[in-house]
Formats: sequence, C-alpha cells, structure tokens
Amino acid sequence: MTDNLLQDRAAGALMGAFIGDALGLGPHWYYDLGEMRRDYGGWIDGYTDPQPGRYHHGMKAGQLSQAGFILALLTRSLVDCGGYEEADFCRRMDEDLFPQLDGTPVCGPGLYTSQSIREAWRRRVEQKLPWGQTGGHADTTEAIERTLALAIRYASQPSRLAAAITANTILTQTDATVVSMTVAFGAVLGMLVRGHALDTGLSSKLMGLVKSGELPFHAVTGNNLQPPRPGDPDPPRAGLFASPDALLTPSYMAAAAIDPDIVIEPGWKVSLVYGMPCAIYHQLPAAYYLGARFGSDFEAAVLHALNGGGQNQARAILTGALVGAQVGLSGIPKRFVDGLQEAQDLSALAEALAATV
Repeated sequence: MTDNLLQDRAAGALMGAFIGDALGLGPHWYYDLGEMRRDYGGWIDGYTDPQPGRYHHGMKAGQLSQAGFILALLTRSLVDCGGYEEADFCRRMDEDLFPQLDGTPVCGPGLYTSQSIREAWRRRVEQKLPWGQTGGHADTTEAIERTLALAIRYASQPSRLAAAITANTILTQTDATVVSMTVAFGAVLGMLVRGHALDTGLSSKLMGLVKSGELPFHAVTGNNLQPPRPGDPDPPRAGLFASPDALLTPSYMAAAAIDPDIVIEPGWKVSLVYGMPCAIYHQLPAAYYLGARFGSDFEAAVLHALNGGGQNQARAILTGALVGAQVGLSGIPKRFVDGLQEAQDLSALAEALAATV
C-alpha cells in the first residue's frame, strides 16, 4: 500500500466518524420510528436541526455532538504530542470539557452529556479523585467514539493500538467486556485503515494477531478455530481479555451481509434485528453489518445507520469510521464534508492525524 492510500484511508475513517456524529445530531434517539418519520420524512438524507423538546435542541444542522467534541479533543492531543500521552488527554478533559459540565444530562458541548462522561465528571470534579479512579460501568460505545482516533494512529502497530485503547477506555468505562469489545473495534478499524476488507476472512487475520501476541486476547483454539490438542499448553492469562469472541463478530456479520438466505431490507432495519438501544452489544453487530454490506458506498452506509432510529448517532459514527476507512476520504461524497460546520478545521485535523499513521 502506498503512503498516500494509507493516509487517505486514515483521514476517511476520522472524517467518516465526524460525519456520522453530525448526521445523528437531529434525529438522535427516536425509538418510535413513526415519530421520527413524522418529524423528518420517510428518508433522512443529510444534516438536520434537532426538533424542539428533543435531544440536542438548540444545536444546528452540521454541528458535532459532545461525542464529536471529545473525538476532536483526543485527536488534537495525538497530533500535538505525536502520539498518545494520557496526561495530555486528561489535562484537556479537565480544562476544555469538564468546566462546561454540571453533572446533568442536558449540558455541555452538544447540549447532551452521556452517562460515562457524567460519571467521570462526578468522580473527577465533585469527588476530587485522580484520573485512573474515574471509570464507571456504562455498557455503551462512548469509549469507541473517541478511541477510534487511537485505532487510526496506531493502525500499523496492533499491540500499541490495543494498549492505548485499553488505557484510554478505562478512564471512563471499566467493565472488562466493554473494554474488550472496544479494543476489538479498534483492531478492526486499524485493519481497514491498512487496506484489509471487512469480509469473512478478517477475523482469521485478527486471530493471527492474537496468536502472534500482538493482540491481548485469550484463545486456546488452533487455526480456523480448531480444538486444542492433548498436551497443548494453556496460554498465559495475565493481562489478556477473557476470550477472542469480540474479534470473531465482524466476520460473522460480513457473512450475514452476503448470505442470500439472510435478507435485511431495507438495510436500515438492521437496527431492528440487532437492537436499537445504546449498549455496545447492540451497536457493534449493526455497524459491522452495515460496514460490510455497504463497504464501498459511504452514503448508503451512513444513511442506513441513521435511518434505523434509536441510538442512530453512535451507529452512524461507528459505521462512518468503518466505511470511511474502506473508501478513503477521497471516496466520501463532498456534500457530507461541506455540510459539516467547521469542515475546514476538521478536514485539516483528519489530514494531520493521517500524516502520523
């Protein structure tokens, strides 16, 4: 792969996430699809203002939510420091985000603060706890929504990718399963930035990184998930995630996307199949499915993620990153970039991060 193509994919992944975030700002968290259709029509095809009385009311079409704000904050830290420096990221959270919060949901950048960030704010600001004692038990994708920048930065260094994402995730979310699924998403995104396809063979490649010790997942099976043989040693467990299952999910979703006997039509109904709620175990299968099915069509991918309702903002962020990495920044329709507020600054940030990959 040429450096130019690698950087195009890296920039596409980050811009895809920003675009997904901004697309979700208006129709965020509609669990009644009929209500969403009444407010926005039968098909949402771009940026929209939030409706009165809804999440993010007062924001304007094309603006980022707080998830996008934090993603940009971490990305700027990576660019300015030349890599992940936890102390710098935490300082930026202390200085740039937390003073804008008050512990309630409807406050701060984007006019909504998610559970894990509210909990971290309470521990850090109200209880005066040090970073490292700030993580809670939210079972959401909030860590993925920022650590995807780490996945891009360390796409070619899987072990550093896993270590950085783990360290950053536990600042706000400490559930071991959530952490492992967050790291797994980062490993998938890193592979896509490097030029691998989100297909039925991707999980085998990820398992190869487990076997080589580059990804910290516990696994006893052999190649192609064959059973261990008598006398095979038990792999060391220290520091390992309990199982590699989070790395296997992407290829199963890719298989579902191409299986003629599995029909999800239209594609947005993936939200009904895997679930509309916020939890990570609903979000990841849907994003992987959309990322595999629409891997060469950024517009279709993010709009189907968006039109599925529920936690469609997170679904669009994750899907946008996955497909942005596959098509590259050059493959993202210009209207999605132009429609972002602060598009020039965000594009420059994406290109600056891509230059470090």
